[in-house]
Amino acid sequence: MPAPPEGKPRFIAAFHRPASGWTVAAESTTREPVDHAVAAMIQTVRARGQAPHVEIWGPSEDGRAWRQLETIRARSGSSAPRVAPAQPQAQRSAREERLRDRRHQVVTAALAAAGLTELDPADDSAIIRLVDALDEESVRRIAHWLSVANR
Repeated sequence: MPAPPEGKPRFIAAFHRPASGWTVAAESTTREPVDHAVAAMIQTVRARGQAPHVEIWGPSEDGRAWRQLETIRARSGSSAPRVAPAQPQAQRSAREERLRDRRHQVVTAALAAAGLTELDPADDSAIIRLVDALDEESVRRIAHWLSVANR
């Protein structure tokens, strides 16, 4: 962003789109929700095959002025095509597939929030094996551990 955002300093994430410029996509009085939103948005933008460009702004030490905290530029596109499971799987119902997809999303969002946005094919394969082996509660605990470790 060429200049700090308008208004009272708070934590914000601004995404740059080549066609429309800068857009404030998340804001909060604390940084954690903004970081979480940025991780999810980076994943979405990359899934569309685009290269995300994000700036995170927040209050200065005294809280009266703006300061740029971070600039994130990630490569475009998804890290790799989905790797098929090594063993043939039984046919899943639509509900089971939805739950599996949700567990996959939880793990990848947690990894992105922990700063791991550039995943290799081996990483994606490991995520798939993890998602297939665990229930949703276990996956959410792992995501929680990653978020606590990232503080």
